[in-house]
Amino acid sequence: MTDSAEISTNDNDRYTVPALERGLRLLACFSPAQPVWSAPELARSLELPRSTVFRMLTTLENSGYLQRSGTEYRLGLAVLRLGYDYLSTQPLAQLAEPVLQDLCDALGMTSNLALRDGTSIVYVARIAPAGAFQGAVRVGSRLPAHATVLGRALLQDMDAVQLSEVFGGDELPQFSESTPHNVDELQRLLAQDRERGYAMGEGFYEPGVSSIAAPVRGGGGRVVAGLAVAIPFTELMPEKTQFWVQQVREAAETLSGHLRRQHPDLLR
Repeated sequence: MTDSAEISTNDNDRYTVPALERGLRLLACFSPAQPVWSAPELARSLELPRSTVFRMLTTLENSGYLQRSGTEYRLGLAVLRLGYDYLSTQPLAQLAEPVLQDLCDALGMTSNLALRDGTSIVYVARIAPAGAFQGAVRVGSRLPAHATVLGRALLQDMDAVQLSEVFGGDELPQFSESTPHNVDELQRLLAQDRERGYAMGEGFYEPGVSSIAAPVRGGGGRVVAGLAVAIPFTELMPEKTQFWVQQVREAAETLSGHLRRQHPDLLR
């Protein structure tokens, strides 16, 4: 088949390569909810012939993007490398690293930076002190925005209409007793966060862990990231809370200033 035959002739999609688009759709099927697939399952899900799916699976396996065990497939290390390459080359992550390091050094706690992707947040930078509590998340981890303190920092500027557009009108998935049940409850939490300038929660998503988070703002003052520290319950000290909050907010403001000066149009 020639390259010209592989390219769609539709005016809107004339530069789309169908075979590549199908391969990307196949990779997108793999998720925490279903990390393992067989060829017949993928063929049914994608509504493609088994022979086509088998060729795609073989190509992706040979390239390292999938790994096979018997008749089942899961994501391969090449996907991880690609993800880390993306994260490590993002200007925001690069700018954030020294700010997160300073925050980690000042508090002796793990510091994190996350971006929002639809209804989820994605951790793009993380600094942890040697031998300290690490928590369950890593760079590249994806968590629900409505059920995390970092997510609340990223959603801080959204009103009820915008939240409904993102999350819909149905009940929100529950992850702990603190998870808001619907958009109205989430909006009330965000109103409190806006008033005090930061978000905080004890065991809001991960049992045994508290978080303090503040928004990072880019060009035009828009929230583009969330910055946070993770605090193990064993280290919770009410008398130090305001100091921790101050440090987190100052770190977020510092990163916001770097971002506006060096990359004013980034994530505008």
